[in-house]
Amino acid sequence: KTEKKWKEQDALNYIESCAGYGIVPGLENIRELCSRLGNPQDNLRFIHVAGTNGKGSVSAYLATVLKCAGYRVGRYLSPTIFTYRERIQVNDRNISVRALCEGVEKIKGICEKMTAEGLAHPTPFEIETALAFLYFQEKKCDIVVLETGMGGLLDATNIIKRNLCSIITHVDFDHTERLGNTIDEIASEKAGIIKPNCPCIVFEGREVYRDVTDELGSLLLMVAPFAPTTELALKGSYQQENLSLALAAIEEVFPEVPQAVIDEGLSRVKHPCRFQYIEDKNLIIDGAHNPNGINSLSQSLDIYYPNTNRRFIFGCLKNKDYTKMVQSLFMQGDEIYFYHFKHQNSCPVQELQKVCPFESKELTPNTQIDFNDGHLNIICGSFYMISELAQRFDINIF
Repeated sequence: KTEKKWKEQDALNYIESCAGYGIVPGLENIRELCSRLGNPQDNLRFIHVAGTNGKGSVSAYLATVLKCAGYRVGRYLSPTIFTYRERIQVNDRNISVRALCEGVEKIKGICEKMTAEGLAHPTPFEIETALAFLYFQEKKCDIVVLETGMGGLLDATNIIKRNLCSIITHVDFDHTERLGNTIDEIASEKAGIIKPNCPCIVFEGREVYRDVTDELGSLLLMVAPFAPTTELALKGSYQQENLSLALAAIEEVFPEVPQAVIDEGLSRVKHPCRFQYIEDKNLIIDGAHNPNGINSLSQSLDIYYPNTNRRFIFGCLKNKDYTKMVQSLFMQGDEIYFYHFKHQNSCPVQELQKVCPFESKELTPNTQIDFNDGHLNIICGSFYMISELAQRFDINIF
């Protein structure tokens, strides 16, 4: 008898269920999985992007400009906001439901064979990464803009052997339990994506980047935030740094792309929920979810919206440094709502209120917000709560 065809939710349930198998450090597992899929990653050309903050914006600039230049561009990103399928895109189109289901079903068969042979079961991120490589190969992508999930050296994306260039964005404290407790340790993990004889473009002049590029015979390019951002589709004080990294990569790897095409691409870039202004709600949505991201948001608010009455809706994951975030974001006179969203690691409102130096309220299911009462409204703290709030308050993000 024919087996029941998988639906999208079946595929997602399977991926999620694989979290129960735990994590085996190292790249052996993802190498084995990809090898049994025919090593699709070996047939692709990558720009590999690591960093604490800014990966998504740099990738969005690169993918949009290269698409405008006529390339077929794959993009692998996280976290997603509305649908799981956002994380695997070709020319701005999400992976289809059919390709997702067929790919995951194929990978499931391989995972079962691996465990039957006594090998560890691949993790959800390893499965997603293998699925992305497979899809980008099937779609015959010319270039793939590949974001690391966490770190670099031992990130599943780092089984690629070569790249057109590596980009390391701003590095700060995040995921310290995995990546280390000092900036140098974290930067060292990110530097793991640097490949022999492939240029590496950075914003910060860290010794570890120089050491690794010297050892591998790779060109190290350090950029200053030179790019003007006034005409950009993306706003935010930190975009100058991100844009400069992306433009340096295009100049280094794709010198043939004319300036007019670059300008057109930059005017078209969409990267929702990064200091995004929604006019009909007088609302800024920003996915800032660690102290460095919150500082950048704070600076941008000071630059673009000085002397404004502000209302915040803030929620975050409990494994983030929420004390630092809460204590640096708000000021006297802000209207502050804390939100506990549907995620197993969502931080309880009471914990956030405990560390907040100002008066605050809980955003409950009954809380009414008048978005047009003259306040600038700001939703921030976690990407994971944005789709919930968008549905609840009828916010049109796209």
